[in-house]
Amino acid sequence: MGASEEEKQGALTSETFNSILYTPMSMECPLCTMDEILVLADHNECVTCGHEWKPEAPPEDEAPEERIVKDAHGNVLENGDIVAMIKDLKLKGTSEVLKTGTKSKPIRLRDGDHEIDCKMNGLSIALKAMYVKKVMS
Repeated sequence: MGASEEEKQGALTSETFNSILYTPMSMECPLCTMDEILVLADHNECVTCGHEWKPEAPPEDEAPEERIVKDAHGNVLENGDIVAMIKDLKLKGTSEVLKTGTKSKPIRLRDGDHEIDCKMNGLSIALKAMYVKKVMS
């Protein structure tokens, strides 16, 4: 007994479902950030929220733009530089105060609001570049 033509067109078989459902680890819904995505020929669809969007073409050899971090005096900071405080800063959550002139161990630059990751007075801290000046490279 064969199925009618309407049943064949409307039925979602396991073969067609497996060819449609594809969720690579890097793909997520731009609206709800869930990773249950239906990848169709002309668009992508989130299974969770129903949001539909056009797939983006992969970028063509675009190098990520390098972030330039400058200290309080406009000097460019790099990984491994040594910096000193230009202002007394109380560290939140502790009774410690970083005094003006306190030097750091070599720094690491990172993305985010607090651009500098370093050690001062035996504490590992994250600082904003506006509170330090470059001492040595």
